[in-house]
Amino acid sequence: MAEHDVHFTRASPETVLPALPAELVAALKHADSLSGEQRRAALGRIAAASPRCLDVWASLAEGTDDDIERYAFARVGYHRGLDALRAAGWRGSGNVRWRHEENRGFLRSLEALRQAAAAIGEVDEEERCDLFLRQLDPDRRSTDSGL
Repeated sequence: MAEHDVHFTRASPETVLPALPAELVAALKHADSLSGEQRRAALGRIAAASPRCLDVWASLAEGTDDDIERYAFARVGYHRGLDALRAAGWRGSGNVRWRHEENRGFLRSLEALRQAAAAIGEVDEEERCDLFLRQLDPDRRSTDSGL
């Protein structure tokens, strides 16, 4: 019987969300090519047709100057994202990294929620979001203003 080295790893498990369907990616790209109210209306139609699409909630949050709207859109993306992560096998810990494009809608929503919380003076929520972002992707620096 041959000897085998046994290697243990303490690396956190990594979760990658499922890819968006091609038609949804195309609709988001089209919406992003628009400006102003046309962009917002196109994103609103996508959100109504595909409310589980994290990228659309992040885009809506990023596209408004109103802090309360940003907070609301980002919170929807955040909560939908937690549901999606759990469905993908995430159990409350482990990495959800930016380098995987599929994760970016969730991470963008969480960053938008952090920014909106800061803007409305909800310091504890801002700090929780910042910590969560760093826990999900340890490569993220706490000084990053975005992802």
